[in-house]
Amino acid sequence: MFIDAVKVEVVAGDGGDGRVSFRHEKFIDRGGPDGGDGGNGGDVVFVASRNQNTLAKFRFDKLVKAGSGQAGSKQKMHGRSAPALEVPVPVGTVITDADDNELADLAKDGQRAVIAKGGKGGFGNAHFVSSRRQTPKFAEKGEPGEQFEVSLELKMIADVGLIGLPNAGKSTLLARLSNARPEIADYPFTTLTPNLGVVDIDDTSLLFADIPGLIEGASEGKGLGHTFLRHVERTAVMLHLVDAYQDDLVGTYQTIRKELEAYGKKLAKRPEIIALNKTEGLDDEIVTDLLASLREAAGPKAKLFAISGQSGKGLKELLYEVKATVVAARQAEAEAAASKQAVKPDVPVLRLEGGDDAWSIEPTEEGFLVRGAKIEQFAIRTDFSNEEAVQRLRDIMRKNGIMHELVRRGIEAGQVIEFGNGRFFEY
Repeated sequence: MFIDAVKVEVVAGDGGDGRVSFRHEKFIDRGGPDGGDGGNGGDVVFVASRNQNTLAKFRFDKLVKAGSGQAGSKQKMHGRSAPALEVPVPVGTVITDADDNELADLAKDGQRAVIAKGGKGGFGNAHFVSSRRQTPKFAEKGEPGEQFEVSLELKMIADVGLIGLPNAGKSTLLARLSNARPEIADYPFTTLTPNLGVVDIDDTSLLFADIPGLIEGASEGKGLGHTFLRHVERTAVMLHLVDAYQDDLVGTYQTIRKELEAYGKKLAKRPEIIALNKTEGLDDEIVTDLLASLREAAGPKAKLFAISGQSGKGLKELLYEVKATVVAARQAEAEAAASKQAVKPDVPVLRLEGGDDAWSIEPTEEGFLVRGAKIEQFAIRTDFSNEEAVQRLRDIMRKNGIMHELVRRGIEAGQVIEFGNGRFFEY
């Protein structure tokens, strides 16, 4: 089964807790703290693999979860960190979050992307020994790993995309040109999944993708078209097949063009080669008239060919033009990418003040809410059941001026100090 769009829950591993421990050895009185740090949780890493060609494995297994780090041990022994969970996906997979922000575009074999970061392990009590605190009886909790839903969308990376209305002859043409063996029958929508085939042209091999038949309204989600239009986005060239036996030849061509333009401007601007198909039984004069009609609709610069996927008529000339157009398109893409990297805009670099150390305070019904990346991270790692651990958090807040601001705002004993991540304690 071909699956090209799924949603999955990614869960990175939690960090292991730090250990509270003291040396207990023979002949050693009042041994010092020796609690070790917790190990880090595993990251969730997606890896593009040419050995994968579908997202079907995620259809029923929608949870991708990495292992958690182990807790620290005595004798300052660190807990084992969990390995990263590598998730193979097909080349061409795009990963987005719930807000449709792109997290990764895995367009090359072996390309990797860390999608969810594992939590850091907490420090053991041996980490907190100082001249003022010689016997700390607390340790840090491990940080939770990142957890959220992502969408995986497969966009095929082919050199040539075969497009056209149902029964235009795309599958027949692909079967003749390559080693692909798509299902072929004389009724619309024979092709229910994109078929790929490698076509050899002299010393060059091009990857062709047979995109399932589009219909009017495909860009709005009608028929099969909207589901598979995404696969044309990455193709260098579109080979547009038009059935010579259509009653309204120009209307047939324009229907597909309108859907491409409605789907996106970039797609509509892709290089296009138009092939009038199924001409093996037509007189040359009729074929010439049909081509003239198409040229009037497509424009004077349109690349037009009369072919037959069944008999092989005109395919040699068509393939040479396809090859030249693909080479030119790929070269233009490479030059554009290189130019984009080389351009350095002459604008000043602005930096936000505060960064991770910045914090804010706002009143609540029960007290005050404290927000800030760094202070929230300390709160996550605090064991609120341990008074010494809470006191350490108070000290950190005092050093950062948070306690002073809370007092200035009139905080009273018994009011709740809450953090943006849901942790809280009483003042």
